[in-house]
Amino acid sequence: MDDKIEARLATLGIVLPEAASPVANYVPTLLSGNLLYVSGQVSKAADGSIIRGCLGNNMAVAQGQEAARHCALNILAQARAALGRLDRIQQIVRLTGFVNSAPDFTDHPQVINGASDVMVEILGDAGRHTRAAVGVSSLPLGCAVEIDAIIQFAA
Repeated sequence: MDDKIEARLATLGIVLPEAASPVANYVPTLLSGNLLYVSGQVSKAADGSIIRGCLGNNMAVAQGQEAARHCALNILAQARAALGRLDRIQQIVRLTGFVNSAPDFTDHPQVINGASDVMVEILGDAGRHTRAAVGVSSLPLGCAVEIDAIIQFAA
C-alpha cells in the first residue's frame, strides 16, 4: 500500500529511529477508540545518544529545538509501530513538552517549536496541534526535552 508520509520522509531526508522499548513499568503507546496516546519520548537521537542539558544553563534555544525535534521523530516512530503505517494519522491532537530548564528560563514555547515545526513539515495540516510547553527542574537521564502526544488515527 502506498504510504504518502513515508514518501514525504524520504523526500525530506528524514529517517525515523526504531521505536524505543519502555525503560520502566509503562507501555509506549495505548490505543483508545480512535486515539493513540504516546508516552513521553525523550530527546534521543537516531544513533541512541541522549541529548542532555539544561536550557538557560548550558544549552541554547537552538540546541533545545533540535532536542525537541528528536522527541517528535521518536513520537512518529512509536506511532508507526503502533499503527503499522503513518498514513493512518489523521491529526496530531496534542503535544505536551517538558523542557529541562533553569529557573529563570522562559523560552519554553520556542524550544517546543522544534517538535511542532517538524510535525507540520512531515504531516502538513494533520501535524497542527494543541500543546503545552512547561519548564521542569530535571528530566529522565538528564535529557533536555521530553514530549508526549495524543494522535487521532483512522481505522
